[in-house]
Amino acid sequence: MEYRELGRTGLQVSDIGYGAWGIGGPGGGWVGARDDESLQALERFIELGGTFIDTARGYGRSEELVGRVLREHAGEGLIVATKVPPRNGQWPARSGVAVEDAFPGDHIRASVEESLRASGLESFDVLQFHVWSDEWVGRGDWLETVQALKEEGKIGHFGVSINDYEPENALALIESGVVETVQVIYNVFHQQPESRLLPACQEHGVGVIVRVALDEGGLTGRITADTTFEEGDFRATFFGGDRPAQVEQHVRALTQDLGVDGDAVPDLALRYVLAHPAVSTVIAGMRTVRNVERNAATSDRGALPAEQREALARHRWERNWYRD
Repeated sequence: MEYRELGRTGLQVSDIGYGAWGIGGPGGGWVGARDDESLQALERFIELGGTFIDTARGYGRSEELVGRVLREHAGEGLIVATKVPPRNGQWPARSGVAVEDAFPGDHIRASVEESLRASGLESFDVLQFHVWSDEWVGRGDWLETVQALKEEGKIGHFGVSINDYEPENALALIESGVVETVQVIYNVFHQQPESRLLPACQEHGVGVIVRVALDEGGLTGRITADTTFEEGDFRATFFGGDRPAQVEQHVRALTQDLGVDGDAVPDLALRYVLAHPAVSTVIAGMRTVRNVERNAATSDRGALPAEQREALARHRWERNWYRD
């Protein structure tokens, strides 16, 4: 496993991180996770050198499972990040909504306390707001609460999870100097963060946590026109209608362009994101030991050749299936 600086936090993180949304079960919007399998996957991730784990209050039982494993590995340098959900329950944050409706200080504190109880941990290395709007910079009491939680030793650093496919909606926050990490969707299909967000993060020393690097499964090479998902799994909507057929068509074009088969796509997709110098870590969802081992091996393969990165860049496909 390779390691990188998480911006100016002083933390060193594995470049492949563990995205713990999928292990939270139906309460987090995923179907098919088994606790025993999830715990084995987390243990294997740590065994292979993984150090960064990302969870959230809104991920069902995820914090509980992550905490169970981390308590058994106390003192081993593992880094855990969690998220505060917006009080108003709006994903993504909407324009014109006051920050007091989403992240008032008392709500932030209550969420952190609940996360600590659920996980059994004494503190979190990174606390993130689960949505963000740049309209909130300089307003409300959220910053004072974040600072107080730092002083109390309950959190180490502050970050935000940027709204889906809105990478420019954190530029003012980054420029303000108060945020230390951002989490953003960035992948072969969604390359928009390369334009302004990633350069801004480099300039201001902000760590970049990449989510959805495999396009919720679209860049695994395993989605076909016949793919379906169980009722209750959010992917049943995300990949609804003719979307699986669209994905299959785009991935086929990619594999033909690069002269590879579908099994090579996940590795190439992760290495495409890791090739950008602003990126600190990529949190991949890994509910099985097999997925952990496959993604950890990507870290060991080194830099993506320039010609392959240029070829992948030709397959940009911007869209927002969370909303459309």
